[in-house]
Amino acid sequence: MQIWAGLGNPGAQYALHRHNVGFMAADIIAEVHAFSPWTKKFRSLVAEGRIGRHRTLLLKPQTFMNDSGDAVQQALHFYKLDEGALTVFHDELDLAPFKVKVRTGGGLAGHNGLRSINASLGPDFRRVRIGIGHPGHKDRVTPHVLGNYAKAEMEPLSDLLAAIAAGAEWLAKGDDVRFMSEVARRLHQD
Repeated sequence: MQIWAGLGNPGAQYALHRHNVGFMAADIIAEVHAFSPWTKKFRSLVAEGRIGRHRTLLLKPQTFMNDSGDAVQQALHFYKLDEGALTVFHDELDLAPFKVKVRTGGGLAGHNGLRSINASLGPDFRRVRIGIGHPGHKDRVTPHVLGNYAKAEMEPLSDLLAAIAAGAEWLAKGDDVRFMSEVARRLHQD
């Protein structure tokens, strides 16, 4: 069993925020891989299914970003799993928009959702870092992160999320490098 947590803030007013791209990734994975309907559990919305032959629980914490660690920890404890079974999908300022990188462990880059999970579990969980780009000056970071994607970004965002869902089986198999190359390949097919 793997637990894949998409990070975001609950509520319709946040749905298109760059900070919610983790929720968006979880939604498209659930749709493409025909997961169960979303239900409430572990202070989250959860959907169960398989990616390839790998049983996976998708989790969208409903605790707001700053308390994501509590929701994720509840799910891991319930299934008697450690942070090695966890993959977190989140927005990343230090990556160009629509780029994806995967790594296990590392810094928190000022991300409150990662900070909360790190405080609950430690740093050794896998992260799927979804680039939102840096606005150029630290004073513009909060409005950028908590701003909606622009109309011109919707098509590339949709393509990126579709590529993440299509390549998810490589992630489930633990082949992070192949996952990243599949996402990149799908985005450059035009």
